[in-house]
Amino acid sequence: MSIYSNIVSAITQQKKLLAILIDPDKFDLKLTSQFADKINKSIITHIFVGGSNVETEVTHQLVSVLKPLTDLPLVLFPGDVTQISKDADAILFLSLISGSYPKYLIEKQIEAVSILKNTNLEVISTGYILIKNGRETIVQKVTDTKPIPTAIHQLIADTAKAGELLGKKLIYLEAVSGAIHPVPLEIINFVKQDLDIPLIVGGGIRSKKQLDDAYKAGADLVVIGTAFEENEDFFNQIKK
Repeated sequence: MSIYSNIVSAITQQKKLLAILIDPDKFDLKLTSQFADKINKSIITHIFVGGSNVETEVTHQLVSVLKPLTDLPLVLFPGDVTQISKDADAILFLSLISGSYPKYLIEKQIEAVSILKNTNLEVISTGYILIKNGRETIVQKVTDTKPIPTAIHQLIADTAKAGELLGKKLIYLEAVSGAIHPVPLEIINFVKQDLDIPLIVGGGIRSKKQLDDAYKAGADLVVIGTAFEENEDFFNQIKK
């Protein structure tokens, strides 16, 4: 069964999914074995790998070292085509649908096609929506894209639905790594009401309560990154 099919199946069974996002540029490869052991003993279901500014080959090095140490699916969350590694299991084929900059709506995707043809990666089309979180982030600077203000609920929901109607398999609401605030619960709930595909929520979640609240609001898969970087004790809160 494909990774996407497993996600849909889990949602059908009302199982909530949790991904850890590892930024290759911030990760010490010497700690990979120890880190993988903590992941394997937790309720984490997916490992996302990627970042906004990652040097060429760094992503591939991390994936190659990490893959033998876990049975969890390794999914690329690339900020650029240079972050594509054939050793991963899948790739979120991101389109920044909350912005109007062609480079991240379609041009980078076109550039990736010739690379993806030479891999066995499962390609999962994903509509990526940036939500304003209190400060400018690296993603905003790199993509030259303004996030949608949290006050405009309907625009966020309509953008997500438009992504679905365009054929996206996933919608990703992102407050962006290092966000001051997570995506507001009322927005998660509002978007989910009109969405018929899985909803991913990430950014700004730093506690088990915030994680549970995101699930209750309607998130099918939650992504946490900074929480683990800043507080490794968080692993103790999500042990199996």
